[in-house]
Amino acid sequence: VSSRLNVTSSRIAFGHATSPSPNMINPKNKLSIRRQCELIHLNRSDVYYKHTENEEKREYEEELMKHIDALHTKYPCLGSRKLVNLLKGEHFSVGRKLVRRLMRAMGLYVIYPKPNLSKRDFRESIVPYLLRNKVADFPNQVWSIDITYIPIGRGHMYLTAIIDWFSRKLMGWTLSDTLDTAPVLDTVKEAVGRYGVPAIINSDQGCQFTSGEYKNLLRQYGIRQSMDGKSRWADNIMIERWFRSLKTELIYINDYTSPKELRGAIREYVEDYNSIRPHQSLDYLTPDTVYGSSFGASA
Repeated sequence: VSSRLNVTSSRIAFGHATSPSPNMINPKNKLSIRRQCELIHLNRSDVYYKHTENEEKREYEEELMKHIDALHTKYPCLGSRKLVNLLKGEHFSVGRKLVRRLMRAMGLYVIYPKPNLSKRDFRESIVPYLLRNKVADFPNQVWSIDITYIPIGRGHMYLTAIIDWFSRKLMGWTLSDTLDTAPVLDTVKEAVGRYGVPAIINSDQGCQFTSGEYKNLLRQYGIRQSMDGKSRWADNIMIERWFRSLKTELIYINDYTSPKELRGAIREYVEDYNSIRPHQSLDYLTPDTVYGSSFGASA
């Protein structure tokens, strides 16, 4: 009797129905997969086939996202329709719906005017763009912050970075496996802790930058928040250009397989970018030199 009761309760726990499904199996359950299959009269091969099928789908989408990111970096104005055509030319069997879903997951947005994006009655959390026709005259006057997708091995991560408008110096960055707000907050805290409080931080209108946590952090520091204006995709172009350089000069020509390896490579790239490589826009000085000279000392 006890055995029958256990079987019955187990079937209920696994959602047993007239047609048992591999989805009823919970790999984290204390019962083995074999025992769970026995209780709901399911062939174990169906479970393993489902797992293999899901894994193959995940690997295919990860590979597809790498190609989407490379194409978007090279052709940021192309929409999903044209990307589908390019991907088909690279022997991917894709449709527009899949490409759009993956682009949303990657945080990629096509560069073109988006009407209604900044209407105040649609998104009250949008703030004005404060930098139109303005030029940064000294360090820490204006910073830009943004997030980008980074392919790695059989998966991906996200890089949040801050750049100083005046010196082009990379002020801080955080590598994360999520697109939530926490890495953004960490990046701001790191940069402020090392270099002080900027007057303004500009960003796009992503949900991380319209969140209450981000807005409250800037208020605590006394930082004025600025956001890209309606149909003004170039308002945050400085950090976008840095992301493009990072990907074409480092990410796409290497095959990083672990977060530790990727993090070390980005750290070395940032150090070289800030302190070794001269910039034409800075009269062939380095960002560290320009940033430090304005304070009368080396950065």
